[in-house]
Amino acid sequence: MTRVLFWAAGSLVAYTYVGFPALVLARGRLRPRPHHRARITPSVSIVVAARNEVAAIAGKVDNLLGLDYPAARLEIVVASDGSQDATVAEAGRRGEARVRVLDLPRVGKAGALNAAAAQARGEVLVFTDANSMLAPGALRALVAPLADPDVGGVAGDQRYLPDAGDAAVARGERGYWDLDRALKRAESRAGNVISATGALYAVRRELFAAVPDGVTDDFAVSTAVICKGRRLVFAPDAVAYEPVGASAEAEFARKVRVMTRGLNAVILRRELLDPRRHGFYALQLLSHKVLRRLMAVPLLVMFGSAARLSGRGAPYRLVAAAHGTVVGLGAAGLALGRRAPARRLLALPAYFLLVNLASLRALANVARRRGIDRWEPRREP
Repeated sequence: MTRVLFWAAGSLVAYTYVGFPALVLARGRLRPRPHHRARITPSVSIVVAARNEVAAIAGKVDNLLGLDYPAARLEIVVASDGSQDATVAEAGRRGEARVRVLDLPRVGKAGALNAAAAQARGEVLVFTDANSMLAPGALRALVAPLADPDVGGVAGDQRYLPDAGDAAVARGERGYWDLDRALKRAESRAGNVISATGALYAVRRELFAAVPDGVTDDFAVSTAVICKGRRLVFAPDAVAYEPVGASAEAEFARKVRVMTRGLNAVILRRELLDPRRHGFYALQLLSHKVLRRLMAVPLLVMFGSAARLSGRGAPYRLVAAAHGTVVGLGAAGLALGRRAPARRLLALPAYFLLVNLASLRALANVARRRGIDRWEPRREP
């Protein structure tokens, strides 16, 4: 039985980390499904939910007003989620008619987004985080695939800003997103990306679905497009820049929140796991948003069974030693933080360990039905 557990867990780990990405990349190359792009300028409403973002919101609004897009076709709706600082005043300080600020009571991010979407007048709703800065041509690139009537939503490209003082976890996060970007290209080339990220994405107004509390809003809004039979594609030229969390503690808390809400969002959208209706996308969703987020469990099973079987052969000893080495290096990377050796050598193990620890906490939250509906943004200076 211990050997069965070892090989079952090992097969699941190998599929999730190696087999599935290889399958996605191969499918993108062998079964392309092109979509049309054109230089179009539909009316756009950019929605920003903000909670105590006084340090960032004025720069964010200036960034959006400076985008390369016809001014008459663009409006900005900032929804303040019960901000207790000067977020509302800072968001409206330019006195621009194109900028509308909703001073809401504390309703949570989902409630703020729903209120802003209800007030928006554009044909296309664009969502972006308060701390994301868009490249000048990002909006044009984002709406270009909407020239294809089969496309209902477009995911932008989130990139992390470089910082010479990055902690090991920050470098690991940046490395992970490099891989994720390659997978998004392949997924989009052959059908649908799994979901969008909150840094930047767009949906047709008529496909917007109200966001319930307790789920990841970008996942819920973007996957509603697929539920309604339209495509969700990736626009690599629609770039949004964000800073990486500077501390392991802040990044751990963010991961726990994102994974908890993400697993709840998959439960909300469980119809998308039916391959009879959604084909290969159902496998993408299961592999990326469920199996990858639960990998800590088979990893623990594999390590425990390998340790128990270490006297039965070299393969078991090798796996036990490799697992212990990765955990040890990851712990060292988290402990050393910003010191140069940690940044250069321990980034990936530190990130790997932090993500899997966060996934265990998130799994416990979901099992106990402990939702995360409200939180305070933690921005680095």
